[in-house]
Amino acid sequence: MHMLLIEDDTQTASFIQKGLAESGHVADHADNGEDGFHMALTGQYDVLIIDRMLPKKNGLDVIKELREQKIKTPVLILSALGDVDDRVEGLRAGGDDYLVKPYAFSELLARLQALVRRASPAQEQTLLRVHDLQMDLIKHSVTRAGQVIHLQPREFTLLEYLMRHANEVVTRTMLLENVWDYHFDPQTNVIDVHISRLRSKVDRDFTPALLHTVRGAGYSLHAS
Repeated sequence: MHMLLIEDDTQTASFIQKGLAESGHVADHADNGEDGFHMALTGQYDVLIIDRMLPKKNGLDVIKELREQKIKTPVLILSALGDVDDRVEGLRAGGDDYLVKPYAFSELLARLQALVRRASPAQEQTLLRVHDLQMDLIKHSVTRAGQVIHLQPREFTLLEYLMRHANEVVTRTMLLENVWDYHFDPQTNVIDVHISRLRSKVDRDFTPALLHTVRGAGYSLHAS
């Protein structure tokens, strides 16, 4: 999932981003309501995580204005205000769920996943297939020729992106922005390392090879 976190507390934001990254997700961050509003308005996100009390523009105003602009991205509100009236006010402002601080990260992640599932069109695939490689997005599992392939969270996210763009050339920039969320090339071999690890798991014991390097362009997932 690609998310936007609008949270002014740097410690809280770092905690959430770290947890999401370890779970294989990407989270952009804004530390005030104005910047967060513009990022939500112009970016493509699966879900928004918005703190209620924000500088420059409070969270509820951000949500109201996004809904006025016909932005339908699911919103999870975070707040220390947990009375019934507070929760009702947040939901009426356009929030889809409301989580009271403090909370367990596991609950935060589960609520985010539930919001994305509810927002997904009924016809959206939950199974991705390329040749005999299959990814189950609900069970978070991968098999090839019926054999289970165990992937780390980042490898799973990388493979999901490649499978969603099967038979296309995926550039390094596309991977950096959508799998690692780097908006520049940091001159790192992180992509090469992960592609190599993924290839060893997906292709090493199977034929035909599916993960191909397109010299000078990027990578492509397809049956030879």
